[in-house]
Amino acid sequence: MKILVPIKRVVDANVRVRVKSDRSGVELANLKMAMNPFCEIAMEEAVRQQEAGTVKEIVAVTVGGAQCQDILRTALAMGADRAILVETDVEAQPLGVAKVLRAVADREKPEVIILGKQAIDDDNNQTGQMLAALLGWAQGTFASKLEFAGGGLRVTREVDGGLETLMLKLPAIVTTDLRLNEPRYVKLPNIMKAKKKPLDVIKAADLGVDLTSRLKVLKVEEPPARGGGIKVASVQELVHRLRNERKVI
Repeated sequence: MKILVPIKRVVDANVRVRVKSDRSGVELANLKMAMNPFCEIAMEEAVRQQEAGTVKEIVAVTVGGAQCQDILRTALAMGADRAILVETDVEAQPLGVAKVLRAVADREKPEVIILGKQAIDDDNNQTGQMLAALLGWAQGTFASKLEFAGGGLRVTREVDGGLETLMLKLPAIVTTDLRLNEPRYVKLPNIMKAKKKPLDVIKAADLGVDLTSRLKVLKVEEPPARGGGIKVASVQELVHRLRNERKVI
């Protein structure tokens, strides 16, 4: 069985980002970049399934510029067998990424695609669902547990009311949630081995995918500073303040 794991390069989760002076986006110059945390969870799950003997090959893929090779090397160090960079200078949006991944899936013929439920930079939570629609595959989102059984994939997913279990027919798409696993620490010997693993570069144009932006960022602002809390003497005063000052009831 082959698993395809799409990953994304984002600002390191431990770095504080700042809004540009023109409010057109966030400042990325000289910031540490890393693999999206949800993508790390997806890669870790694929590696665990391979260690269990369920998966034969893991292919990591990302969409972006040449600088994205660093996270592909990280994926290879974590345990991926091959990596693919779909190179483009355009800032790809969820629908464009989903179309690229559909083209890659048509080439690679994976049985399962595992990807993070969202990226921490835009929080769109759209790519996995769009990809499932484009391919016409079964999908299990917000997965907290995976198990291959009966020729299919049993997915336990987190929902508002607790947990829901789905039995998916293959091929299938899974988006990972935080509680699925804890990614392993990448050791130095594996980092060195990753340098010798194959990393293919494909131009997005060669896949025949239109990555033209369909969304436009109008303005990016810092969240408002939180004010200090206050104490109230009674329930009546609380209700009065909520109704007349905050206008929330």
